[in-house]
Amino acid sequence: MRRLHFDLDFLRSYVTGVELGSFAQAADRLGRSTSAVSAQLKKLEEQVGAPILRKAGRGMVPTAAGETLLAYARRLLELNDEAASAVRGVDLEGGIRLGMPEDFGERVLTEVLGRFAKAHPRVRIEAQMARNADLLDRLSAGRLDLTLAWDMGRSSPHAEGLGGVPMQWIAAASATATDAPPIWSGGAEALPLVMFDAPCLMRSAAITALDRAGIPWRIAFSSPSLSGVWSAVAAGLGVTVRTHIGLPASLQTLDAHAHGLPALPSAHLTLHRADATLSPTAQRLWDIMQHTLLPLLSTKRFDELSTTGKAA
Repeated sequence: MRRLHFDLDFLRSYVTGVELGSFAQAADRLGRSTSAVSAQLKKLEEQVGAPILRKAGRGMVPTAAGETLLAYARRLLELNDEAASAVRGVDLEGGIRLGMPEDFGERVLTEVLGRFAKAHPRVRIEAQMARNADLLDRLSAGRLDLTLAWDMGRSSPHAEGLGGVPMQWIAAASATATDAPPIWSGGAEALPLVMFDAPCLMRSAAITALDRAGIPWRIAFSSPSLSGVWSAVAAGLGVTVRTHIGLPASLQTLDAHAHGLPALPSAHLTLHRADATLSPTAQRLWDIMQHTLLPLLSTKRFDELSTTGKAA
């Protein structure tokens, strides 16, 4: 039986398109034309012997075969990029100062540092966890080389938007149990909120959504740290608004409609760098961060390119 050999460039176009939610954007990021990416996707389908994308409304989503291919493609590309970095970058040295919001400290930071250290053990990374304003202040003051931040309307000269993550109402994991007090009884009772100290993107989003829905609220607990917010919610002091990223096991996301709560917008993530041109070491860390973060973002329909090269 003839062995099947997937082209890594084709797989990279497919994975990038899925992660960005747009194959036209993928073509732009990879420096190819949309017609070239369309041809690559068509070739992948021929190799698989089944469609990897299907129509869903006005867009495209992966088929079952496409989801399987996606999982393997990510593993193949990760191994390829790790090998390339190890071969080309064995002599990389120095240090990088990286900043992130607290939400990303456990899962994302651990994965990013682990992958980077494996390929570049002689590079020192100084990781700083802080709130948005502090991170951007440190970047502009030259105290950080790279930072991830929620988009609050404040940008920097060298930034790249990654995409959105849905905000969600969050309560203690026991909040809906029969022996637990109700999250909120509705009516004239004020909804207790556990929030970051102002200013805070998600605090503002929660209050705006509640005001528009005519739901009374009160700040039951306010904290300057995410760990303080998590602890207060777990203790049953109220509900908060964050994303699913970094959610402790002691907490749960809520179905807003089922609990009479208003829908929330998405929070958008941006990667900021101190300089227009990155060093080879910083560029590799930048690439790893993008690769790690994109799968965490909102699932999107591919609305700009189908496998035939036509708008869906």
